[in-house]
Amino acid sequence: MAKTAMKSAKKPTAKTAAKPAKASAKPAAKVSAKAAAKPAAKATAKAAHKVKAKPAKKPALKLSMLKPSVNNMTVRVFARAAGLDAAETDAWGHTRSPEFMARNPAHLTPMIEDKGLPRGVLWESCAIMQYLSNKHGLEKFYPKAPAKRAMIDSAMFYLVGTLYPYVARATYPFLGFPQYAGEVGHSDAHPDKKSEAQKAAMAAIAEPLEVFHSFFRDGKPFIGGKNPSIADIRLAATLEFLAVIDYALPKWAKEYVAAVEKKLGKAYAEPAADVRGYIAYVKSQAKT
Repeated sequence: MAKTAMKSAKKPTAKTAAKPAKASAKPAAKVSAKAAAKPAAKATAKAAHKVKAKPAKKPALKLSMLKPSVNNMTVRVFARAAGLDAAETDAWGHTRSPEFMARNPAHLTPMIEDKGLPRGVLWESCAIMQYLSNKHGLEKFYPKAPAKRAMIDSAMFYLVGTLYPYVARATYPFLGFPQYAGEVGHSDAHPDKKSEAQKAAMAAIAEPLEVFHSFFRDGKPFIGGKNPSIADIRLAATLEFLAVIDYALPKWAKEYVAAVEKKLGKAYAEPAADVRGYIAYVKSQAKT
């Protein structure tokens, strides 16, 4: 009976002791497995993220341009200064192609392509800057206040309608650019007549130039006030062309262009370098 009692007493104790041990071992094993799995899962996820890198976003704006042109320089400077995501395409030699003409029957640059436009494209530098300023709320370059905006518009229209035709007539023959229909330089007139027209244009530049100084700037650093506006970008770019005829800019105009470049930094300097480089090339060819 003693042996039976001993056996019956030992068996329950061994089994009872073993059960808690197994029970306590299972949670510990699961915790260790989960803890080890987390870093491995994170590493795998990171590796997968690196492999599946997101493709670069396509530029929201396409700009077809000609590097030697101040009209094109205007929009190139503006796009950079405004921080717009624009992809530039050099359209030199392609503006008369069927593909380009299908989109732009005027075959003019600069030209932007943007989904928000009724016909998908827009040319004319001033119109492009106005559109992009309105679309992106760039009041720094193109104020919304009616009176201030009117002055910016007036300065640009006066430039395009009065100053730029003189600049084009005086500089285009030296630059090798085709002139507008109706211009003396575009006709079959005698070379002496063309030369007279160029000299007359050079002499006429001084008057509208002074209007920008005394009326539109009126003692301010820029037409836009403390900061360059779209009218300032257009004017500064236009004055760049006068270097090809060694036009003697008044002191204020030289300081003005330098101030625009300083204020806008690389946004101005990089496109300006293309225009200045082309002018230097043309002048070097004229000497040989």
